[in-house]
Amino acid sequence: MRNLDQYNITQAVLARMAQTPDARLKQVMTSLVQHLHAFAREVKLTEAEWMQGIEFLTATGHKCDGQRQEFILLSDTLGLSMLTVALNNDKPAGCTESTVFGPFHVEGAPHYEHGDDVANGAPGVPCVVRGSVRGLGGEAIADAEIDVWQADADGNYDVQREGLEHAQARGVLRSGADGRFHFRSVVAESYPIPDDGPVGDMLKATGRHPWRPAHLHFMIKAPGYQTLVTHVFRNGDRYLDSDAVFGVRQSLVADWLEQPDGSFTLDFDFVLNPVQKTTA
Repeated sequence: MRNLDQYNITQAVLARMAQTPDARLKQVMTSLVQHLHAFAREVKLTEAEWMQGIEFLTATGHKCDGQRQEFILLSDTLGLSMLTVALNNDKPAGCTESTVFGPFHVEGAPHYEHGDDVANGAPGVPCVVRGSVRGLGGEAIADAEIDVWQADADGNYDVQREGLEHAQARGVLRSGADGRFHFRSVVAESYPIPDDGPVGDMLKATGRHPWRPAHLHFMIKAPGYQTLVTHVFRNGDRYLDSDAVFGVRQSLVADWLEQPDGSFTLDFDFVLNPVQKTTA
């Protein structure tokens, strides 16, 4: 097709994709083109602004490496990550709510036994974390894989520390026969997401702060149940209502209780959603 202009170019692009063999890909790409073109028309996007956007995305890609995923930060801070979580985790009442995965999970974290110290030298006030993993019907879930990770008292995850040769404040353990677990760590503290890159520039330009409220990450897996990716947030944190990545849910806010010796305890029980069985 020739003589394309601002009025007919969208349909021309869609026509080029009309023979896409994968139906889902065709649906996604068609909607993407329609919305992108509608956005450009709505804001009357200039060529200079579009080039600035391309440069921003290019810089975002260049900031990514084995320790940092700037595109996840971008998705998180635009609320897209949390929207996707909400769209895909509509659970029955009583199940523990999901929230964003975040960019700092690491595969192959060390395994620990109940009562072990997953902090492994990370700075912070000592804390004991206790809880249980249960199904929606109240049944104890034994041998559930519990993957936990968090920032230290300085607001850093271990992967952000140069020269650190072992994992800190992260680990994997399994629930006992009664569904319960406990481990030692350090008290979660609020911290800023990395803001020395393109995402930080975007936050500054839009008058936003980079802070996340104090939280502890959990990913819990068990056969017959939907994998749970969530946080437990520290009650009283000043950033609970302005989380930079929009991840807070009231049901995930819990109390870290100070003990006479100055340490803290956190108790939190998780309820997993059973996987719906399908019939042939």
